[in-house]
Amino acid sequence: MAASSVAASELLQNMNKHISILYPKASYVIRRISTSRQRSDNQPQLRVKSAPQQLVGVVGLEVHAQINSNTKLFSGSSVRFSAPPNSLVSPFDASLPGTLPVLNTRCVEAAVMTALALNCTINRTSLFDRKHYFYADLPAGYQITQQRRPIAVDGFLAYSFLGGKKRNQVIKRTVSIKQIQLEQDSGKSLHDDLRSQTLIDLNRAGVGLMELVMEPDMSCGEEAAAAVGELKLILQTLGTCQGNMSEGQLRVDANVSVHEPGEPLGIRTEVKNINSIRYLAKAIDYEIQRQIAVLQKGGTVRSQTRAFDSKSGETVPMRDKEGLQDYRFMPEPNLPPLIVYEDNASLPDGIDACQAVVVQEIREALPELPAVKRERLVQTYGLLPEHSLTLVNEDGLVEYFEEVLKATKKEPRKVIGWVTNELVGHLKQQDMSVSQSPIAPSALAELLELQETGHIASSAARRVFQEMWRSPGKTALQIIQEQDLGLVSDTAQLHNICQEVLDSHPDEVNAIRGGNKKVLNKLMGLVQRETKGRADPVLVRKIIQEKTS
Repeated sequence: MAASSVAASELLQNMNKHISILYPKASYVIRRISTSRQRSDNQPQLRVKSAPQQLVGVVGLEVHAQINSNTKLFSGSSVRFSAPPNSLVSPFDASLPGTLPVLNTRCVEAAVMTALALNCTINRTSLFDRKHYFYADLPAGYQITQQRRPIAVDGFLAYSFLGGKKRNQVIKRTVSIKQIQLEQDSGKSLHDDLRSQTLIDLNRAGVGLMELVMEPDMSCGEEAAAAVGELKLILQTLGTCQGNMSEGQLRVDANVSVHEPGEPLGIRTEVKNINSIRYLAKAIDYEIQRQIAVLQKGGTVRSQTRAFDSKSGETVPMRDKEGLQDYRFMPEPNLPPLIVYEDNASLPDGIDACQAVVVQEIREALPELPAVKRERLVQTYGLLPEHSLTLVNEDGLVEYFEEVLKATKKEPRKVIGWVTNELVGHLKQQDMSVSQSPIAPSALAELLELQETGHIASSAARRVFQEMWRSPGKTALQIIQEQDLGLVSDTAQLHNICQEVLDSHPDEVNAIRGGNKKVLNKLMGLVQRETKGRADPVLVRKIIQEKTS
């Protein structure tokens, strides 16, 4: 093998000499190709086509928000949840012949206010259309909506959520809003499995909806859930939608597909009528993984409408979408174009300003939005962004926090820990809202003031908080006195307790004297255990430092 290698080298050298004589200007050379495995690793390799990139999810949303109005979109029927079946139905809602729609101004104002809060462009003239499909809970055989020219377009929603390994990093995202349109809700089908029949309740028929179409700018369930959560906060702040998802006031359809980054979007499925933010995240994440598994097995994702089964945590097929459904859209002949005005100066003569929808007036009436409130909390109280996110995302928590601050001298950064950790932790354990808290802001402020003025240690304060939670009628001071939890600040008593702890832990004492100051915390903890958390930590640290110096 070695001899043949040498012979090959000599042959190549002779060939190169002949070539250089015949073609002196040539820059080409014949190189020896090694057959040795060890040397081949150092040679240039042929480019191998890179493996397919990882498939990622793509998520777009359609959100149907029930407008907070006393009456329906085109009739005077009242809007009320859980009313007796078919008790809130006008002749127009039942689509009786000869009835005509009358547009509810409140619904238009709500849509304009929502569009302004979502940075949309308001169409000064929008149009109504009929969307035809036949179902038992749609008496007219069509829905009045805004397909051609909706009331608002081209907005965006900025939202944030906590991410990172410790879930304490604020991640900011933005999703584009394609359009906001006004439309009617349908009735409700009640399926009676025992009698094998379906009953129709038209109380919901004709209730005003805002459909908000979000572009496919999201990639997972967590992002979609955060976006809908932020939208819900905005709607509740504006008062345009109460956002009670359990009552169907906010319903979400998720369009989900997967693809390789940089490649065209894949075939999408639509997961319909998700009525919980938590279920929304689960449904989307499951659907993304399901589609990835189908493609990795060599299959094809089918264009389907699917539903989320909350018990199994899976999406299940409802029907296939073989092609685009023909809804036979046509202009609504019984409604003129919807016109909104920029300001009072633009109102034409003869128009009653009280009946017109004026954008400038609505813009001036906008309340403090959640994003602005978070920034105010950070700037005013020096809070961390993640703390402001928690405060604003919990209904009523900002007001609770600020009430506590008014009644105590404790710094905001110290109060926030009690509110977001102790209070919110207990609320979530028992699935309660802030308004249901057994500890009022004034009661928590009293406890924090006792801690701030040195009447109680922090460890004992948490025990008092837990007792206040269990016994709402008792004040912090009563519990401290009953359980003898007051701060021990008697110097002689603490000297004796500290000396006993030091005598029984000679190794730790030697470690401190050797320069390991971290062991001091362990000894302080032992003193606190002896005093049941009632020792003054500042005094204990001073005594131990003196005795170990």
